[in-house]
Amino acid sequence: MPLWLWVIVGGVALFGAFQVYYWVGHVLGSRLYTSRLGVKIGQENILRVEKVVRKRGALAVYACFWVPGLRHTLPWVAGVLRISYPWYVVASALGCLTWVPVTSFGLYSVIWGWLELAVRSPLLAGLAAVAAIAVIAWFVHRRRRRVARSEVESPAAAP
Repeated sequence: MPLWLWVIVGGVALFGAFQVYYWVGHVLGSRLYTSRLGVKIGQENILRVEKVVRKRGALAVYACFWVPGLRHTLPWVAGVLRISYPWYVVASALGCLTWVPVTSFGLYSVIWGWLELAVRSPLLAGLAAVAAIAVIAWFVHRRRRRVARSEVESPAAAP
């Protein structure tokens, strides 16, 4: 299947998923917060997302495409808060129309660039892969350490 068709299919699928997320949040309402998903996301994170949605509305829906953690929590919360559905549709459509092609072609370029490097110099390609893995591992370690530190320092952790 050609890349452009993958991009279209991915965009339509993501748009559909965003509509489902909205309506699940809309139907479940505040029960979503006590569900398994709500517990996994965490009450503090949900309240933070709620604040953003209340303040920015549809703009927050569009912006959430560009923020990895927010992209998967905000649509549910938007449904719970029952933001204007027509504006939600417009914002999620614009998000799909901009985010999907940028990430698809960007990822495609990175993969093909690395494969081209591997053909020219397998050693450099291996070093680049090791460096990328090291950077990702460093970010994950740093984030986990920061989360652990904030849990220790938070007042909720005190007896």
